[in-house]
Amino acid sequence: MTDLRFYFDPVCPFAWMTSKWVRMVAAQRDYSVDWRFISLRLLNAHIDYDAHFPPEYEAGHTAGLRLLRMCAATREAHGREAVDGLYAALGAAVFDREPVPDEAEFHARRGTLEFVAPILEGLGLPADLADALEDTSRDAVVQAETDEALALTGKDVGTPILHFEPPEGVAFFGPVISRLPSESEAVALWEHVVGLARFGGFAELKRSLRELPQLRALGVSTDEVGVTQDWHGGSRRQKK
Repeated sequence: MTDLRFYFDPVCPFAWMTSKWVRMVAAQRDYSVDWRFISLRLLNAHIDYDAHFPPEYEAGHTAGLRLLRMCAATREAHGREAVDGLYAALGAAVFDREPVPDEAEFHARRGTLEFVAPILEGLGLPADLADALEDTSRDAVVQAETDEALALTGKDVGTPILHFEPPEGVAFFGPVISRLPSESEAVALWEHVVGLARFGGFAELKRSLRELPQLRALGVSTDEVGVTQDWHGGSRRQKK
């Protein structure tokens, strides 16, 4: 039994921000979270990346799929709790870091042995789990959970997808948040979100205008110029 299923792609900044909020709530409420897979690369397999995304997105989403292969191998060998720690470490390495001069190159490097080796070592996990980065047979597992997530919400969504009180509970894309709440705000936000989710007639609450997630890797803080961006990659700047 678990209180929440959280479907993530490790290269999605909005999923990472939401996961940090969920961890804050889980620690305060003693909730259990099952970290499951949804691949932006598989989700967008039918899309012409050159026509619809910025140049670095295809490499970034492909790196995410490679990392999910490794997560699948980790879960198979070491259980679901190992995925909890692995996602936390991957997200920190991807997003809780200083900006780099060549972000486009970094997008691709996230799915390499060079990137994951120190993460696995730091977690005390076997180095040969990195072999799964190249193991396309793992894509079937990732695709199955991507399909599972979309079956809960419908197809016109991104990441993350949260399934509340599974298996009977409702699931939604989001919430998409761009900054972390305080410890007390985290629980209040959770109660509001779950309250909406528990109402059987609730379908969607959305706005397309959003700021870039407040993450060190993106070089954006709450007192800087805001960046609005949708998950398809379009962006523009506006003053707060």
